[in-house]
Amino acid sequence: MRTLLVSLLAAGLAGAAEPVPADQLTRLHALIKPDAGEDRWDRVPWRTSLWAARQEAARLGKPILLWEMDGHPLGCT
Repeated sequence: MRTLLVSLLAAGLAGAAEPVPADQLTRLHALIKPDAGEDRWDRVPWRTSLWAARQEAARLGKPILLWEMDGHPLGCT
């Protein structure tokens, strides 16, 4: 895969993306910005310690939602 990318770059076939025209930027921003109901997950009081979350859940009698991802958090794998 790396060889293909290097070959494309060397051949000039993988050029840079064209910039977004200024007159389309507002429309594009409205298109990709989440609606008020789409970011409700952001209001969840997430815990970063599984042990602390386990203790709190046990005390309150509530379940735990474990949101787990594999790989480097910045996508550097």
